[in-house]
Amino acid sequence: MSFGVADTNPNKSFEVTHPPTDSVSSLSFSPKANYLVATSWDNQVRCWEVMRNGNNLGTVPKAQISHEQPALCSTWKDDGTTVFTGGCDKQVKMWQLSSGGQPVTVGMHDAAVKDLAWIPEINLLVTGSWDKTLRYWDLRQPNPAHVQALPERCYALTVRHPLMVVATADRNLIVYNLQNPQTEFKRISSPLKYQTRCVAAFPDQQGFLVGSIEGRVGVHHLDDSQQTKNFTFKCHRDGNDIYSVNALNFHPVHHTFATAGSDGTFNFWDKDSKQRLKAMSKCSNPIPCSAFNNDGSIYAYAVCYDWSKGAENHNPSTAKTCIYLHATQEAEVKAKPRVTTGGRR
Repeated sequence: MSFGVADTNPNKSFEVTHPPTDSVSSLSFSPKANYLVATSWDNQVRCWEVMRNGNNLGTVPKAQISHEQPALCSTWKDDGTTVFTGGCDKQVKMWQLSSGGQPVTVGMHDAAVKDLAWIPEINLLVTGSWDKTLRYWDLRQPNPAHVQALPERCYALTVRHPLMVVATADRNLIVYNLQNPQTEFKRISSPLKYQTRCVAAFPDQQGFLVGSIEGRVGVHHLDDSQQTKNFTFKCHRDGNDIYSVNALNFHPVHHTFATAGSDGTFNFWDKDSKQRLKAMSKCSNPIPCSAFNNDGSIYAYAVCYDWSKGAENHNPSTAKTCIYLHATQEAEVKAKPRVTTGGRR
């Protein structure tokens, strides 16, 4: 066993070529094909094409654009050719990969843009910012179609039309029905005691997952009659060490989900049977973000410094930024049949 350079790839995943030069803030796959976009603290947005050859995955860099300050978030339009990004420069950019053209600024906030989502059902882009607003953009208009005040800074948002859940500072979780987006549907205080890091709407739009800095995930159903199904569970912990849950991603086919954390691990879970399906080996650096491709056969994750311990603890010699592709196995991501025994549980 080597005690030299710490192992950033203990799961033998496929490494993405020409990774960012600083930490990765978001990963997103095209909904139509295996194109992966990463935003980074080096101000850049990069796109790779992912190729499969038998059991092997390879990547080819395709294009790259810049923000003026760190890029924080990314999402794809449903046509699979257009990418939206936001960053600390307060800009929302639209990048049409198919034309190979330069990005266009389609929106502005008064502070950093932290998360965003394209909503094809209403043909609008929604962006959440540290300026305590949500803004909806009709791409044909320079001004927002609607500005929604938030109680605090936006940390994360998730959309499964008509459901949208926005997580803000102070543990607010604000639920919107996108058929009436100008009115809050419900406001919930997070079931977790500490700062929210990520949210993910259930594929059936009946609830959502929430992850916090305290190594815990909450499973929350919106229907009052389903409240007995709500629970929280611990994850991304190592003895007395507790790590942030940084990413929650539902599998697009099996509707199980992945968590990724600052402990450098990712796990696959089934919320309905309350089971962990697979625990992966621990990488030497945190995993700040992750994403499934459109059919769930590839799980992309970044391994890099997450800045949670400040600049003074950043060691460039051990904090190399990597993006990995894990070819998912059916046994890792498919829910196991529930076992019932003779009327007793």
